[in-house]
Amino acid sequence: IPPPATQRPCQTSLNVLFIMADDLRTSLGCYGDSVVKSPNIDQLASKSQVFLNAYAQQAVCAPSRTSMLTSRRPDTTRLYDFKSYWRVHSGNYTTLPQYFKSRGYFTTSVGKVFHPGIASNHSDDYPYSWSIPAYHPASFRFEKQKMCKGEDGELHANLLCAVNVTEQPGGTLPDLESTDEAVRLLKTLANDDVPFFLAVGFHKPHIPFRIPQEYLSLYPIDQMTLAPDPDVPKSLPPVAYNPWMDVRKRDDVQKLNISFPYGPMPKDFQLRVRQHYYAAVSYMDAQVGRLLSALDELGLADNTMAVFTSDHGWSLGEHGEWAKYSNFDVATRVPLIFYVPGVTTLHDWLGESAFPFIDVLTKSNYSFQNARVIRNVVELVDVFPTVSYMAGLRAPEPCADVSFQEELCTEGDNLAHTFRHRERGEDEEAISFSQYPRPADAPQVNSDLPDLKDIKVMGYSLRSWDYRYTLWLGFNPKTFQVNVSDVHAGELYMLADDPGQDNNVYSDSDHSVMMKKMASLPHVSLNSF
Repeated sequence: IPPPATQRPCQTSLNVLFIMADDLRTSLGCYGDSVVKSPNIDQLASKSQVFLNAYAQQAVCAPSRTSMLTSRRPDTTRLYDFKSYWRVHSGNYTTLPQYFKSRGYFTTSVGKVFHPGIASNHSDDYPYSWSIPAYHPASFRFEKQKMCKGEDGELHANLLCAVNVTEQPGGTLPDLESTDEAVRLLKTLANDDVPFFLAVGFHKPHIPFRIPQEYLSLYPIDQMTLAPDPDVPKSLPPVAYNPWMDVRKRDDVQKLNISFPYGPMPKDFQLRVRQHYYAAVSYMDAQVGRLLSALDELGLADNTMAVFTSDHGWSLGEHGEWAKYSNFDVATRVPLIFYVPGVTTLHDWLGESAFPFIDVLTKSNYSFQNARVIRNVVELVDVFPTVSYMAGLRAPEPCADVSFQEELCTEGDNLAHTFRHRERGEDEEAISFSQYPRPADAPQVNSDLPDLKDIKVMGYSLRSWDYRYTLWLGFNPKTFQVNVSDVHAGELYMLADDPGQDNNVYSDSDHSVMMKKMASLPHVSLNSF
């Protein structure tokens, strides 16, 4: 039995290195992907606890990041788009870094941690969350500009954008700059007596794939394959489909003249998108490796907990879809890796380094095994209480069913007990809960990311060990009310026979059991079932 959530572990507080990737699905060696080359993250996993089934609460940047960092679900943050700041719009919720700051930690942000802009008050939630203003790499301002050399020799705003870094403005790229800054901060913090919480958000593998061109060589195009299920399933309700508008808008994709909304991307281009995504993952992995080797060399690996995760996944042609914006596993499932010195790994007294940098461009032979794995379903709202507890602080108390007035509480679970007890097998009650808004029942140009005022349907999705069940329900954006009797569509995928979620058996099912499960979910707007 785990101890009460408020009990403080008998250990000195650990520093925290909190690493987030952007749009990273579980395309990592430590998650069983045999194509990707991710040696540095795999090496971290070999000394960590790896949650194999972790899910985001909404598969798009700002809502997911705000939900994870406040440990509140989107129906509590009321952020489904990019256009509101939770402290003004829903409640003055304490964030994960703010909680550490209030407990005497020096907290600092590098790169994309909170979603920038209105969603974090144009300040990355400074000064609430951070001890000093957040750092953003200067070269990011070129990310959406015409930076990619086309076959015509001109510069374009392409999706596929492998570049010679020396020819880029300043001779650098955003994630290279962020790693430099994070390493500089670590060197400064290593000599301080104050514990630190350093959050580092990498921009890749988010589009455009503006990455150093040498990483493409790891993935010869003739060795790339299409998604195993590249067609739109016949049984997929139109409301569930995302038409990947952000991909379509890139110059090189526009030239392909793909029909809207379902038109398939040409197969040769699909292979190139997959190649570039994997190359972007390997490039990001190298930055993680630089960061962890610096942590190691500074003598911080023994007293610093490292967490690695992502805001959500990204479809690579599965179901005829690209990008995020859906409730499928490929869009909602994320890596979640916890390195806790003395817990997930024992101190190596032989003086060997914990995280030597592995240059994937020169070293092709490496092999790692995950130290510990948890197969049962967990959620990103679990991150806040778990990081707090494992670092030596009290975990926030669970929220009441309605918690708009509560500044500090969690709508997730403290997963600390999973670090102490071996998993006993399948937990049928473990469920993750995701949702996605739509402006209409059929795909249209704003289906991927509707503004709050345009949301008409909310797709609530349950993921258990053996099924994914989604109901698309009428939603009123003025009152934030869900009409549970207004069912627009449903999806049910039985994962034992259909792990790719291609065969929707919703119409054949008896839903009373599912309705009860939805009704029992805490802290969500569906408790009227």
